[in-house]
Amino acid sequence: MSQAPRDIEQLIDLMARLPGLGPRSARRAVLMLLKKRGAVMAPLARVMAEVAENARDCRFCGNISSAEICEICSDERRATGEICVVEDVADLWAMERGHAFKGRYHVLGGTLSALDAVGPEELRIPVLLDRVREENVTEVILALNATVDGQTTAHYIAEVLENTGVQVTSLAQGVPIGGELDYLDDGTIGAALRARRRF
Repeated sequence: MSQAPRDIEQLIDLMARLPGLGPRSARRAVLMLLKKRGAVMAPLARVMAEVAENARDCRFCGNISSAEICEICSDERRATGEICVVEDVADLWAMERGHAFKGRYHVLGGTLSALDAVGPEELRIPVLLDRVREENVTEVILALNATVDGQTTAHYIAEVLENTGVQVTSLAQGVPIGGELDYLDDGTIGAALRARRRF
């Protein structure tokens, strides 16, 4: 039988579901939060409630925002005709940390996977095609993870864009095979973006 009251045990169970936290780490985190209720736990709970209430997906790119259209998509200086396609929001944020890309993004929400029954319709690929048709897009940069599913998705997107007249490129040097954007340093991401090549 657990030593913690039921509500605290429930908090520990929920925390243990977070990436990088197991039951022991979650228990330590909850105990620290309880010790610092006023300084950490109460403000954290308040901000989490606000984010849960206000966070939404940008209707254009899929980035997380508190408005219907994110700051990147609403910034007219970024209407360069370049769309950088990424797997998820963490990858978009990783690209932004490098300060090398000045265009707009498109978050797919995953990669194609026959094993998991994830096809183009389950991702935001149809929305990407609509954006290419409706916006003045000249280049689509495929910044997908260098995994089997990432490269399968990149090849699929390159094929469906083949006859649109839009240049399709992918990130070049700096991104290791099997690497994921969220784990790369800013300089590597910047170098890879600058050295992109035709896909």
